[in-house]
Amino acid sequence: MRLIHHPDAEAELTEAAQFYERRVPTLGAQFLDAVDRAAGVIREAPERWSIVEADVRHYLMPRFPYAIYYRVLPDHLRILAFKHHSRHPDYWRSRLAD
Repeated sequence: MRLIHHPDAEAELTEAAQFYERRVPTLGAQFLDAVDRAAGVIREAPERWSIVEADVRHYLMPRFPYAIYYRVLPDHLRILAFKHHSRHPDYWRSRLAD
C-alpha cells in the first residue's frame, strides 16, 4: 500500500530529523530509519493501531517521542502528522480537510 504524506507532515519529519542531527551526529538518520520501520509496520496491518478520531489512527514510535497519525484509504495510507508527544493534541486536526 502506498504512503502519501500531507505536506505539513513531510515538513515535520524533516524538521525532527534535522533537530536530532544537530544534537548528535547520525541521530537524525536513526530517526528517519525508525520512521521507515514504523511505516513498514503500519503497512503490514494498517487497521491494527488505535483510532484517535473517526477514521484517523496513530502509531506510537518506539525510542523516539513521536506518534504517526494516518488514515487508511482504499488505495493508500495518508500520513497526516508526525506528532511529538509534547505538542498540543489537536494541532493536526486542520489537516483532515485536505
